[in-house]
Amino acid sequence: MQLYSIETGRFKLDGGAMFGVVPKSIWQRSNPADENNLCPWAMRCLLMEDEDRLMLFDTGIGTKQDEKFLKHYYLHGDDTLDKSLAAHGFHRDDITDVFLTHLHFDHCGGAIERNGEGQFRPAFKNAVYWSNEQHWKWATEPNPREKASFLKENILPIQESGQLKFIQRNGQWTRDVFNNVDIFFADGHTESQMIPQISYKGKTLVFMADLLPSTGHIPLPFVMGYDTRPLLTLSEKELFLETAAAKDYLLFLEHDSQNVLCTVKRGERRVELDRVNPVFEL
Repeated sequence: MQLYSIETGRFKLDGGAMFGVVPKSIWQRSNPADENNLCPWAMRCLLMEDEDRLMLFDTGIGTKQDEKFLKHYYLHGDDTLDKSLAAHGFHRDDITDVFLTHLHFDHCGGAIERNGEGQFRPAFKNAVYWSNEQHWKWATEPNPREKASFLKENILPIQESGQLKFIQRNGQWTRDVFNNVDIFFADGHTESQMIPQISYKGKTLVFMADLLPSTGHIPLPFVMGYDTRPLLTLSEKELFLETAAAKDYLLFLEHDSQNVLCTVKRGERRVELDRVNPVFEL
């Protein structure tokens, strides 16, 4: 098995929204904001090559949205999904599986593209797309709070293509979903977000998605304003971070603009940041 970090570009979001009730005077120490209170964030995906399977975890925001939409998120940087795949010798047509942790636009937007006639189609024509029934229903019948993040053009064409399959949820954990992959289900950010845990070179690497967007979110009260059930996120983070510290998990950070990987450790009072790595080296 081989793993590759796939950078798809950067965007900006309001720092207050990203850290909820935590005062700016505290969160800006780890995530400095610009004059508009916006912080830069990565849209970093993970590629797993395992025998005849080439699985992409999340897809970034994509390129199909119009300028009116994209200007709200200040896309920047030179990285794209295609460039990052090519840097490792791959093409999007090589992808056999697309694992979508959840269906917010910055995680699944790149799953769908426009063809020459302006119609929507899967961007990975040879891939199976993986979600779960609970989250799919949540996303296709969105609540008012999340409606702006669940864009039908990102979601419905996946099912219409016939390329969609569901992973069965069995409580908070589903084991051995794929070879060397377990899933932790987290419901605080959104219903049935899937956090994949990959056994790799004697370690457990966890693709953190929005359970832990950055190292700045390690303290338990640092919960995003976007989370639908913030108290549940807090308890899910506590459970997960205690386990990650005890078992020395490698945490792959999808949104951290500075760090690709980190580990955590048990401090005197709480779980805290241990090691960071700005590049993908295992």
